[in-house]
Amino acid sequence: MEELIQLRQELHKHPEVSGNEFKTAQRILDFLAKYKPNQVTTNLGGNGILAIYKGKKDGKTILFRCELDALPIQEINEFDYKSIYEGISHKCGHDGHMAILCGMAKTLHENPLEKGTVMLLFQPAEEDGNGAKRVLNDSNFDAIKPDFAFALHNLPGFKKHQIIVKENTFTCAVNSMIIHLNGKTSHAGEPENGINPSLAIAEIIQVFNSKINTDVSSKKYCLITPIHINMGEKAYGVSAGYGEVHFTVRSNSNAQMRIIESNLEENVNKIATKFNLRTKINWTESFQANENNSEAVNFIRKSASNLNLNILEKELPFTFGEDFGLFTQNFKGAMLGLGSGENTPSLHNPDYDFPDEIIKTGSTLFYQITKEILHA
Repeated sequence: MEELIQLRQELHKHPEVSGNEFKTAQRILDFLAKYKPNQVTTNLGGNGILAIYKGKKDGKTILFRCELDALPIQEINEFDYKSIYEGISHKCGHDGHMAILCGMAKTLHENPLEKGTVMLLFQPAEEDGNGAKRVLNDSNFDAIKPDFAFALHNLPGFKKHQIIVKENTFTCAVNSMIIHLNGKTSHAGEPENGINPSLAIAEIIQVFNSKINTDVSSKKYCLITPIHINMGEKAYGVSAGYGEVHFTVRSNSNAQMRIIESNLEENVNKIATKFNLRTKINWTESFQANENNSEAVNFIRKSASNLNLNILEKELPFTFGEDFGLFTQNFKGAMLGLGSGENTPSLHNPDYDFPDEIIKTGSTLFYQITKEILHA
């Protein structure tokens, strides 16, 4: 375990944001070189790595995935392995997720598979929602067709080592909307000669707010959060002719998210027309809902039970987004939660740190899932 803890802390000390995980990927490759996979693919979907361990006989193929990237957050911790980079830190625990998958690599090397194949995917760019899409669209991934795909996320607020499971939606669909409104700039003393987007922005905010349904158990759950507004310049003699407003939208199913997106676009276009504005809408940082397969979840339950781990059946989905949802759309799969402590700072907080003692729990559970599936 000491080796994995040292790796985790080294990764924590040298974080890299989405799309820039070059040295992180190299650290993973250096570790894997000691626990030789049968095959390694690099630069997958960017800086991604796929390490493949093959058994002596054919059997099912299982993919386990973790994330390489950190966040643009300034760390306020003062321990020895704190981030050396200003404004960048591992505040989502991806350093711990990588250590867990490296623990799997070590176990698979020391206990070669009799049959089947295990694939360990170190995915780039999860935080900006682009990584899963880039990996799945990479030609080097075309031949990868796992029977099952799994991922975990550490979860502050839950008991350490507790396994959190849920069938169907585990994490919500999340999409971010950028609305551009183009009017006409004019003198502030003659606003009638221009087209100012302020009233349209105000109406869009009001209309969007009326569509919020915070009941995550409802099929029509819809959370719309205003993120950013930009309009005109700090020039007090000028009436603004351009504005933009950003929102993040959440739904508890991919199908409902498509309905919400279409409805919001329709409303924006109507409001823009009403105020004689030209509009352009962009969607960014899209996360598909993790819609967990029941068979995959049952393998998690059985494995956790065999390891005498505490299992919590989650009633409602988590409202955060996670781009592993794109994998669960393409393969039988499931994301699970791994409790990281009831009194631990929340994810994305500047003082968060992944607890090293749950590395072994994650690796052991993943290996037990492997045994359950390959020996079934």
